[in-house]
Amino acid sequence: MKRKRLGRSGLVVTDICMGTMTFGLQADEKTSFAIMDRAVEAGIDFFDTAEMYPVPPSAEKFGITEDIVGRWLQSVDREKLIIATKVTGPGHGWFRPPVREGFTYLDRRAIHKSCEDSLRRLQTDYIDLYQTHWPDHGMRQEDTLEALTELVDQGKVRAIGCSNETSWGLMKNLWEAEKHGLKRFDTVQNNFSLINRRCESELAQVCRMEGVSLLPYSPLGGGVLTGKYNDGALPKGARFSEYMVTGNDRQKRMARRFLNDRTIETTKRLQVIAADLGITVTALAVAWSKQHDFVASTIIGATTLEQLEESLKAVDLVLDDETLRRITEIDEAIPNPMTEDGLRRL
Repeated sequence: MKRKRLGRSGLVVTDICMGTMTFGLQADEKTSFAIMDRAVEAGIDFFDTAEMYPVPPSAEKFGITEDIVGRWLQSVDREKLIIATKVTGPGHGWFRPPVREGFTYLDRRAIHKSCEDSLRRLQTDYIDLYQTHWPDHGMRQEDTLEALTELVDQGKVRAIGCSNETSWGLMKNLWEAEKHGLKRFDTVQNNFSLINRRCESELAQVCRMEGVSLLPYSPLGGGVLTGKYNDGALPKGARFSEYMVTGNDRQKRMARRFLNDRTIETTKRLQVIAADLGITVTALAVAWSKQHDFVASTIIGATTLEQLEESLKAVDLVLDDETLRRITEIDEAIPNPMTEDGLRRL
C-alpha cells in the first residue's frame, strides 16, 4: 500500500483511510472491531472518525463511534496509527442545531471542549489530525485557527484540516494562517466520486498550489456506485433507502441528489468498464480516486467485512490510460450527474 504526506505536515499515511461513520449504528461494536482489525491487517494505518458519528447524526448517538474506536485502540499499537476526528461546527442543515447547547460554532470554547471530549472517548492523549466538520463562515477564521493552533501548541493535536469546505473557504483560512502566523490546514475532506467530480476543478488547483491534501469521502457515491440502487431498488438497511422511506425532508433531498436517473445511468455504464476489467465498480471507483495527484488518502467505509474486502481490491489496482479515457467519456456524456442541469458546482 502506498503512503503519502498530508499536506505540509509531518504525517505520512496509507493512501486508503478507514472511515467509521457507520460504527455504532449500521455496524455493531463487534463488527466494527472486526472491520478495523482487518483494515490494519491489510496495511491501513489511517482511521477517520468524528464526534457526531454515527450517521445519520442524532443527539442520542452523538459520540458513540468515537467510543467504539477508543475501546478498539486499547487492543492495538496506538503509536503505529494515524487517528483523525472532527469538531462538528454548524452542521449546514444535517441536524437541527444545537446538538449540544453552545457547541455548534467553531469558537474557542466549542473547539477546546469538543477536543477534550474526543480525547476522552478515543482514550488517547493526542489526535493526529483534527478537522472542522463543517465550516463556520459567519465567524472570523482567525478565531477558529487560533483555537486550533492552541491545541497543537499544547500537544493535543498534531495537524489540522477542514471538511465540507469551499475553495474560497480553504483559501481564506490559508491566508489568515499565513497573515497571523497560525497553524494552517493541511487537509480538506470533501465528497468526491465518479458521480461527484467537482473537486477536480477549483478545489484541486487550490490543493496543488497551496500544498493541501484532499481526503475524498464517499468514493462509492454513498453506495450508489455499487449498483445496489439500480432500477429503483431500495435495499433494506441501506442509508439512502432509510432516508427515502423514513428520513426527514433534508435527508430525502440528499437521497434524491444521489439517486436519480443520471447517477444510475452513470453507474450502469461504469459497470460495463469494470466487467471488462474483471473487477467491481467498487474497486474501480476507489482506484480512480487514489490516482489523483491532489489526493493523499481515499476514505472508504464499510458496514460488513464483505464490503471492506471489495474496497481492498483497489489497494494495488492502477487504472491504465484507456480505462481512464473510457471513464472520462461517461463523464462527458453525463456531466456531474448529481445536479439536474449537469453543471459543476464549485
